[in-house]
Amino acid sequence: MEITRSNFKINLHKVYQAIEEADFFAIDGEFSGISDGPSVTALTSGFDTPEDRYRKLKKHSMDFLLFQFGLCAFKYDHTDSKHITKSFNFYVFPRPFSRSSPDVKFVCQSSSIDFLASQGFDFNKVFCSGIPYLNQEEERQLREQFEEKRSQANGAGALAKCPVAIPEDQKKFMDQVIEKIEDFLQSEEKRSLALDPCTGFQRKLIYQTLSWKYPKGIHVETLETDKKERHIVISKVDEEERKRREQERYTKEQEELNDAVGFSRVIHAIANSGKLVVGHNMLLDVMHTIHQFYCPLPVDLNEFKEMTTCVFPRLLDTKLMASTQPFKDIINNTSLAELEKRLKETPFDPPKVESAEGFPSYDTASEQLHEAGYDAYITGLCFISMANYLGSLLSPPKMCVSARSKLIEPFFNKLFLMRVMDIPYLNLEGPDLQPKRDHVLHVTFPKEWKTSDLYQLFSAFGNIQISWIDDTSAFVSLSQPEQVQIAVNTSKYAESYRIQTYAEYVGKKQEGKQVKRKWMEDSWKEVDRKRPHVLGPCYHTNSFTATGIVGKRGLSPDPREAGLEDRESEETSGSELEQTDSCADHLPEGRKKAKKLKRMKKELSLAGSVSDSPAVLFEVPDTW
Repeated sequence: MEITRSNFKINLHKVYQAIEEADFFAIDGEFSGISDGPSVTALTSGFDTPEDRYRKLKKHSMDFLLFQFGLCAFKYDHTDSKHITKSFNFYVFPRPFSRSSPDVKFVCQSSSIDFLASQGFDFNKVFCSGIPYLNQEEERQLREQFEEKRSQANGAGALAKCPVAIPEDQKKFMDQVIEKIEDFLQSEEKRSLALDPCTGFQRKLIYQTLSWKYPKGIHVETLETDKKERHIVISKVDEEERKRREQERYTKEQEELNDAVGFSRVIHAIANSGKLVVGHNMLLDVMHTIHQFYCPLPVDLNEFKEMTTCVFPRLLDTKLMASTQPFKDIINNTSLAELEKRLKETPFDPPKVESAEGFPSYDTASEQLHEAGYDAYITGLCFISMANYLGSLLSPPKMCVSARSKLIEPFFNKLFLMRVMDIPYLNLEGPDLQPKRDHVLHVTFPKEWKTSDLYQLFSAFGNIQISWIDDTSAFVSLSQPEQVQIAVNTSKYAESYRIQTYAEYVGKKQEGKQVKRKWMEDSWKEVDRKRPHVLGPCYHTNSFTATGIVGKRGLSPDPREAGLEDRESEETSGSELEQTDSCADHLPEGRKKAKKLKRMKKELSLAGSVSDSPAVLFEVPDTW
């Protein structure tokens, strides 16, 4: 089902119903670009650590726009042994809600736009009919502005209780306005008066003056002409009519604000459901989704992990699943299109799927790749096929594996890391893999060097693999670790290049981080020393939220504090999870939801809901 701004409100209840009924969801996103600087090869270096990859994607990919979001909800029909699907294809665009709302800047990458255009992507639907959205902080600020504006309009502010001080340059303007209003009030024929368009400051003066001068008998509101010019309209009303109109305006403005929150409400409903979310090579999808619809991403990877598991307690990446045993040996190509084709063949059994009534069906034979809704649909099909294959390995075989089965738990919250040779995934629920890499060298060299120069430099060491970092550095992997020290020794007296072991490179990078961290801590201590001490509540000056996360997500960088919060949330017994439109949920509440979902999952397994599965059939490997 295609959803744009024009039909979003009338179909929102269908989206909520699909989310409520689903066993799991599959998602996909289309972006205005991938990298604003380095090439995709440099952006996804073969020897990135998870920290490196996250840092590079955050720096070079988050200024692009996720402008099409695909959601496919899957529900299993036990009676007919088939999956019922409800697919949605959302066009998303950050259309400003008002003059005070965020005016989002984003970038485009010509190759990405050209590629999407070649696939028939309709950019007019994005820019002309895209659904608006706000993240949590933007919504909070707009609601505060709305309440402040309403307070001023109702004369509730302090300025409304006494004559307003009018600047000299505005006195003539205000005298003319008052004269017009006096004439209007004395006229028995006119019921309303439209003032000429004026500036925002002048409108504020008018509101404050009228609230003081005419507290009763009139209703004042700001309207917009067809030319987007804002002007004030004054109407004669009795007190009852004035209150009715004020309530109508309040209701209308609340609706407009909810409309501005827009597509974020869908993401919040998915998150609040706590259900499994499936994607294919989904790290960028997850990062963009949180960045656009919740809050800016934190600098620290561990804070990103904590934030992600609070928003989406269970994620599963089908590209990682297909790259892991027992699939690795029987699936040669894990790109989404090829994976979907392979999973229709032996030994896999394609699932029986049917679209729900009123929802258009996709035909995989016609391939609508790079439409987000279709990609989400076939991602869900791939997950079902692989999950059911795992069930077929049991004794006796289990033909339909649910999204809650312990068989698929090894894949939960592990996001595929593309092109990383020895770290296959980003682990959202614990420490990441740390391979030795004792066969890897870090090489720095002049900007003019090319790949051929590196091959020539290491020609005496047999087969090598080169992974570029930037224009002046690269990782070089040797086939034999014992040759590493020999290579390092050859560069001791070289002037144009330098070679160091991977361990030395990591050690120096950690030293740099520690120096920076110490400098930051010393800076905060100096600020605290200079700050005047005031009696009152105690605030820890060395505990601060992640960059860009103001007021709504208190993510502490101190692991001891995080551990304490985890223990507290585990001891808290929350009420039943409820689906809600609100996007004002704070992170601690999200963490409690994540913990509760984990407890529910544990209780289900203890109760024997998946007792037909072995404790461990296989594991996502710690080494690749």
